[in-house]
Amino acid sequence: MQDAKPNSSESAPLMAQNDTLRNDGVIPQLFTSVPSLNEAASYLSQTTSLFTRCFSDYSADLSSSDSGVSNEHAQELVTFSSGQPRGSFATSGDHASSSGNHSASAESSSNATDAPSVLDGTLRSSAGDSSQNSSVLVKSDPSGPGGISIFQGLVDRVRRTVRGSADDIGWLQRDPTMPPVEDGTERFIEILGDIRHGVHRLPNSMVCLLLPGLFSNHGPLYFVNTKMSLSKMGLACHIAKIHSEASVEKNAQEIKEYIEEFYWGSKKRVLLLGHSKGGIDAAAALSLYWPDLKDKVAGLVLAQSPYGGSPIATDILREGQLGDYVNLRKLMEILICKVIKGDLQALEDLTYEKRREFLKKHPLPKELPVVSFHTEAAISPAVLATLSRVAHAELPMVAPLSTGQPAKLPVVIPLGAAMAACAQLLQVRYGKKSDGLVTCCDAEVPGSIVVRPKRKLDHAWMVYSSLTDDPSEADASQVCEALLTLLVEVGKKKSDHADMEQKKSNHADIGQKKSDHAKDE
Repeated sequence: MQDAKPNSSESAPLMAQNDTLRNDGVIPQLFTSVPSLNEAASYLSQTTSLFTRCFSDYSADLSSSDSGVSNEHAQELVTFSSGQPRGSFATSGDHASSSGNHSASAESSSNATDAPSVLDGTLRSSAGDSSQNSSVLVKSDPSGPGGISIFQGLVDRVRRTVRGSADDIGWLQRDPTMPPVEDGTERFIEILGDIRHGVHRLPNSMVCLLLPGLFSNHGPLYFVNTKMSLSKMGLACHIAKIHSEASVEKNAQEIKEYIEEFYWGSKKRVLLLGHSKGGIDAAAALSLYWPDLKDKVAGLVLAQSPYGGSPIATDILREGQLGDYVNLRKLMEILICKVIKGDLQALEDLTYEKRREFLKKHPLPKELPVVSFHTEAAISPAVLATLSRVAHAELPMVAPLSTGQPAKLPVVIPLGAAMAACAQLLQVRYGKKSDGLVTCCDAEVPGSIVVRPKRKLDHAWMVYSSLTDDPSEADASQVCEALLTLLVEVGKKKSDHADMEQKKSNHADIGQKKSDHAKDE
């Protein structure tokens, strides 16, 4: 049997394996004359060829008798799907192998490239014009760009969705290059007990700078109680007025300017306490500008900060996660960028990918005293009724006449209930304890002194007091004071250790000089 020879003045016929099926009529001419139909036929050919590769790969595992039947069906399917005026497929007895496999020859009558076809596990493609024919033989590869890879991609996407952030949570503890942490919970409890009994050790020779977290600009009482408490003790305390919805690097630059301003104005070193994203911003400032700040900063406290990353931020923004299916990513973009005029980068900087990338490039200085603090939120039904005080509304019309002061009505929202719901979600999905937004393991900074209180506290408790706070327990301002006091102690130990190492180095140098001098004599 000889291959069909095309005529340049008319479209090439469609030839089947047995050379009995021919189509020289109106349909090929119609496909060449109407571009849209021609494109549709090409798309259909490519799609059919894709599924044929799946069948061809599968048929390779069958017995020799079944293989011949399945290969014949696969060949017929490709031959039918590739019936375009651009080329023709035919079998050639000259290329038959001992196993009964066949190859196809394709001739093209246009400059476009034909869709590839598969015949008995062999991929043959043709391209060129009516005066030039070319064919290439490529082995079928199940792992290559074929039907199986499409299904594998679908399986991988489902697996990523189901796994979520399970492989990312706690990556800091699993990284062997990160320094270990030291438990300082017992000492923290001792300091907190002294503070509740009126013993305050925080020196007034330093300035306290409080760094608020994400969305803090929309909560007027954020850190207010802590600042008032420290100021009453005669300590210089300030709340950084940064745009909390800005990127980490932008806020790091502003924090650097705050530190330099306070240091040059008071000649006192600065103690930094950052809550949530505020701790990330402060750590970034010290990592990026440490040569300029090392003599101006006394230490850093990160309270409930997602130093390793946040599963909430990651699941919202990462492709293939929950944010894709309920439009959370788009809603967060509208909320941050359109409503509060922020930058979506602020949330992206808290994802695991961004935190890994940043920490690899800009780790915290080893000589910096660091204390990290994290808690676990209560998820009991009683928490659903917890209301947090976030602002005060002044009502001058109902003010008592005796005082002449406007009455203040607390503005409350159920932050505790929201944190409990998020903590329950993270517990069920990942089996990890959290304060509602940050898992405990992601809040532990490598090389820091870690405080792990047993008391159940959610993420918002540090900055917003609750209407049902237990007076027998320490409040947020006392906890912050205890953390700063512990930081001062850690800084003193590091300083004493550095001085001791310096003295040893000096003695070793002196001894070496004496030895060298004795040898010279």
